[in-house]
Amino acid sequence: MAESNPTESALLASKICNQISSVFFSTKSPNPAALDVLVQEIADAANRNGRVFVYGVGREGLMLKALSMRLFHLGLSAHCVFDMNTPPIGPSDLLISSAGPGGFSTVDAISGVAKSNGARVLLLTAQPDSGSSMKYASAVAYISAQTMADDKAGDGEKERPLLPMGSVYEGAMFVLFEMVVFKLGEILKQSPKDVRARHTNLE
Repeated sequence: MAESNPTESALLASKICNQISSVFFSTKSPNPAALDVLVQEIADAANRNGRVFVYGVGREGLMLKALSMRLFHLGLSAHCVFDMNTPPIGPSDLLISSAGPGGFSTVDAISGVAKSNGARVLLLTAQPDSGSSMKYASAVAYISAQTMADDKAGDGEKERPLLPMGSVYEGAMFVLFEMVVFKLGEILKQSPKDVRARHTNLE
């Protein structure tokens, strides 16, 4: 196999970044910007001394775990569902869940428990007009990106896609969360020094 050269690597990286950034240029959606929804919901939870819980399946879940880590660094009480030290959820809390294709049985079940205990449920999805998880959502953050639900690879396409299955959605989640953390840092008045001080030293 031929080795990639720096020019090819830079070109691939540029194409991937451009594909992900195009998600945030959509102006046709009647839905509020996902960035605004996430920042508002998390800031509101912080103002009421609530905790933030996150849950998603597969790579969506990994992106949410990365967000949870940064929310902790911002001084919030943040927890990943199924961790052994996850506390019970209550009325002042916020669950951020993701169902890119619109619904997953585990997301539905966990969101249902959160809602029944009075917590707000913020759903991230690429299918805001359908899907089983929508009925549990207090707020929706719409990410206009391809997921497994509309992946057409293998259906007669001649070229292999650069970002297959739900990779565009998951990449957009990572970028979106970095913007959220940046905005929240300003709102919560957390300096880079404050954030850095909360990073683990057990590494």
